[in-house]
Amino acid sequence: MSDAINLETAKVLIEAAEAEAESMGLRMVITVANPEGNLIAQHRMDDAWLASVDISRNKAYTAAALQTPTHELAEPTTPGESLWGLQTTDENRLVVFGGGYPLEVDGEIVGTVGVSGGEVSEDMAVASAAVERFEELVE
Repeated sequence: MSDAINLETAKVLIEAAEAEAESMGLRMVITVANPEGNLIAQHRMDDAWLASVDISRNKAYTAAALQTPTHELAEPTTPGESLWGLQTTDENRLVVFGGGYPLEVDGEIVGTVGVSGGEVSEDMAVASAAVERFEELVE
């Protein structure tokens, strides 16, 4: 595998996430981005929420920009905590709830995935299917 995720790999990850969403009876938008958070591929399942297009892309962007899963930002961005208000920065592109993950090889981020369309726990489960598929590819 090269240093960054390519379109072919992005499609494989999207397929894994879509299969998980379908098994859960969900309609999701799945985004794969490069290490800088720029779009590689995005897939909107039939009848997925229109708002999820931007949300999933922003989750992938956030995972790249802050090099962390988006759910890890939930607690430190609550009122009174050290990152309170973070989500209002960076042109409001930062998402501070679950569904965005960095994809790493040897500790280096080579891409990200962001999923939106359900409850946060559902978004995380669907995105995790893409992460698991990615880990299989790089083994």
